[in-house]
Amino acid sequence: MRIKVIRVKYRKLGETSIKVSEIGLGTEYLNRKSRNTVKSVVDKAVASGVNYIDIVFSFKEYLENLGTAIEGNRDRVVITAHLGSAETNGHYRLTQDTNECEKYYNKVLSMLGTDHADIVFIQMVNDLESVERIKQKGGKLDLAKRLVKEGRARAVGVSGHKVPAILKVIEEDLADIVMFPINIAWDSVPGRKEVFEACRKKGIGLVAMKPFGGGRLFHPGKNIPITPIQCLSYILSLPGISTTVPGVANLKELEEILRYNHASAREKDYRDVIRHFQQELDGNCVYCNHCLPCPARIDIGNVLSRLDRAVHCGFRSKVDFYYPGRIRLGKQYFPKLTSKPSTCLECGSCMKRCPFNVDVISKMKEAASVLEKQSNK
Repeated sequence: MRIKVIRVKYRKLGETSIKVSEIGLGTEYLNRKSRNTVKSVVDKAVASGVNYIDIVFSFKEYLENLGTAIEGNRDRVVITAHLGSAETNGHYRLTQDTNECEKYYNKVLSMLGTDHADIVFIQMVNDLESVERIKQKGGKLDLAKRLVKEGRARAVGVSGHKVPAILKVIEEDLADIVMFPINIAWDSVPGRKEVFEACRKKGIGLVAMKPFGGGRLFHPGKNIPITPIQCLSYILSLPGISTTVPGVANLKELEEILRYNHASAREKDYRDVIRHFQQELDGNCVYCNHCLPCPARIDIGNVLSRLDRAVHCGFRSKVDFYYPGRIRLGKQYFPKLTSKPSTCLECGSCMKRCPFNVDVISKMKEAASVLEKQSNK
């Protein structure tokens, strides 16, 4: 018996000539997964009509697995590649050096077996200073435009987490596409609606990242349960959204997301959720580890995940809080980190990097009080 495949719908990506599936595929959580897992996810996604695939890392094994999975399907997918994503000994890092950016961009294309990406994203443009930096002569924006001119990309994108920077990018026509965190928990974030309206007026494609808040929306202990279908329904009902890129770690998670395509109106209804589940993520850690490296070598995402587990679920709870930051670290990097929050130097370097305005210093003090005292009992 043949299995019926429910295909996704498509939307125009701003004023580009590119049409994208309204549900895309984030591949961040496929890092360090087996080749079979990666291939099964991509195969099912493409067979279901998912054509937007976000490639964020430059890790060798990650790219090899995705290259194998995409092989034979290049003409059916829209690929993004990021300027700024680099690595040292298997550890993700952000680079501002344009020569290094181009080197890693070429590596991504080569390992994916293609001569171009459909969208070249300048990543992590999170403040006005970052906007000015990418605009400098010979900077990332010049590089991105050159890649388009040379046929190694079709359109320029900018990704960022903060409203002022993204609005500046939109107002100055610096990109064809912007990627911005949008989810049901951020419904009341100041400036969010201005981003939607500015994209609509300028004809800029809007890609919704972090549709599940880094997994935080599904933590236990909420007053009301929420489903991936409700999260996706909320995002896709907003004006100007071209696509959203939920990340999946396996085939089961992909299938849960694809259920959206044949879900009932009742399953998609998020009205009760938005009334009762409103939680402002600003100031709350999503354990992404963008804050690293820490001079005291503290595994910040892990510490704050443990703190939240202790505070919300009880210290001895066996609930496994999702920890996306771990995928940004090479295996050999783990032993070098400490989970002892009392070693915090209070330098504030992590807080400057944090996209979510987390008061890491205060949380480290709380973690030292809660976690270390508990462990000494």
